[in-house]
Amino acid sequence: MFLSVFDMFKVGIGPSSSHTMGPMVAAGRFLDTLRHSPFHPKGLKASLHGSLAFTGVGHATDRATVLGLAGFQPETYDNDKAEAALAAIRETKTVTPPGLPELAFDPEKDLSFDFGPALPGHANGMILKATDAEGDVILEETWYSIGGGFVLTAAELAEAASGGARGRADVPWPFETAAEMLEMAKRSGLSIAAMKRQNELKLRTAAEIDRGINRIWEVMSACIDRGMKGEGILPGGLKVRRRARGIHEALIAERGLNLAPPHTINDWMSLYAMAVNEENAAGGQVVTAPTNGAAGVVPAVIRYWLDHVPGASATKVGDFLLTAAAIGGLCKHNASISGAECGCQAEVGSAAAMAAAGLCAVLGGTPEQVENAAEIALEHHLGMTCDPVKGLVQVPCIERNGLGAIKAVSAASLALRGDGIHLVSLDACIETMRQTGHDMHEKYKETSLGGLAVNVPNC
Repeated sequence: MFLSVFDMFKVGIGPSSSHTMGPMVAAGRFLDTLRHSPFHPKGLKASLHGSLAFTGVGHATDRATVLGLAGFQPETYDNDKAEAALAAIRETKTVTPPGLPELAFDPEKDLSFDFGPALPGHANGMILKATDAEGDVILEETWYSIGGGFVLTAAELAEAASGGARGRADVPWPFETAAEMLEMAKRSGLSIAAMKRQNELKLRTAAEIDRGINRIWEVMSACIDRGMKGEGILPGGLKVRRRARGIHEALIAERGLNLAPPHTINDWMSLYAMAVNEENAAGGQVVTAPTNGAAGVVPAVIRYWLDHVPGASATKVGDFLLTAAAIGGLCKHNASISGAECGCQAEVGSAAAMAAAGLCAVLGGTPEQVENAAEIALEHHLGMTCDPVKGLVQVPCIERNGLGAIKAVSAASLALRGDGIHLVSLDACIETMRQTGHDMHEKYKETSLGGLAVNVPNC
């Protein structure tokens, strides 16, 4: 099994990788299918199901779907152009995606929310249709947004479920479990990052890998910086106030004071993570890590390491991200990174495991210690629900990323204090996450039907 670092870390837009980026990507792929079909479409229709319906408005799923059908994609998204396009679509009730004729599409009538049972394949489902001049359906596809911006058609999902699509195996180190990863590392004498890099070289040159990784960190770091400068109230109606700037200013003012307590370092970690997730909640540019809802954990731990740990070097950020991607790939392959499928344990829990592994690696940890760090971080997120208030990626998501970063650093530190030998394996922990997610009631899995979502006033 091989999942590229550039699949795990994707540049996109907030507030959600599964509910915003995924539907936009699915709509774009549907347009590609339409372009290569023998049909002559005159209109489009879309319906949102399961979690995409229940929390769709709060996650801007409807907006993302409309923009996706108009030809917008997350990696090249321009907010000013998007706003202009939305205004034109509402007025003309048409979309004109590149390579296709003008198509009838009235967002008020042709985009529907189905609050009945979820589609059978996944909690995040959507159906896209093309119609002829009489309004009859000439092409229909069911899509699933499976977390982290990844999307599959119903056919692709069925193939994956049957074992027919297990990712690339034609790489030097195609580990599918943590146990295989450790065995290959022992046999080769390579670090996890080195094995991951050799796998990446099957797809790209070394220069392309380095440029891509640098781009990922540049976007992550810029997101932290923007978040620490942002002010005002986050959109959506909860009237959540952005706090990162105030926290940052207070921490800067306290620098050099002998009275500052040691635990202030936790505030720095939380600050970096919260800055990212406030940007995400505002619809800004973020990197899935592995999702938007958990996008703050990995960059927060990298920034903590670079700015606060003696001996840290930006030249090792690549090793951090490659190691983190290897762990994220195991979580996705053997369980899930989708809050709608397994709760927030799959999002912030996986992110914390990735960050802990990356930090442990760049601090000199052995592969066994890296695996231990990931396991500790994930284990102590098991059972965490996904219950966003009003369907917005704000409460409890923003603070939760801060605490996820703190847990990740603690997990890495604990692992480095040991020799890598431990009772609970990462594989056992990932399988437990999968089972727990399967058993978890759907109201605690990104539907806003339980937990904090129903016990906190929405206005």
